[in-house]
Amino acid sequence: MSEHELPGAPEENACAGDELALYIDLEAVACPGLLVALPARLRYRREDPYAVSLDTHIDLDEPITWIFARELLATGLTGWAGLGDVTVHRGTGPASATLFIALSADDTTAVLRAPAALVQTFLDATEHVVPYGTETLHLDVDDLILRLFETEEPPLI
Repeated sequence: MSEHELPGAPEENACAGDELALYIDLEAVACPGLLVALPARLRYRREDPYAVSLDTHIDLDEPITWIFARELLATGLTGWAGLGDVTVHRGTGPASATLFIALSADDTTAVLRAPAALVQTFLDATEHVVPYGTETLHLDVDDLILRLFETEEPPLI
């Protein structure tokens, strides 16, 4: 697998055959008027064609990872998307350059700001890995079923 630069993105962002990664500088909205820089990484893999991973705290041995639907990001670029733990929407105004991603757990919500153009570039690149509408062709259902039954805990009866 050879690495390729994502169009319009820094060199460390690469597409290696069936995987794609985009290093992106997010901003956490700590309170109105206070933004905290948050380096992050968006990842996409052919073997999990419906999902996108967002890794934060990528400088740690084990980053904090949120996994959500690729379609959620795509829909959020043009309107409000998501219910519950992850919501995505474009900033106000038709030409807004900001995408807001809200991540909720327990009673806490983190609101992240992302450059909408970079997220769009990432989503466009995911279509070269798995085009929209062809996700089911890339699912290994047999492997998924095997993994479901390979638990160390006894099944509930």
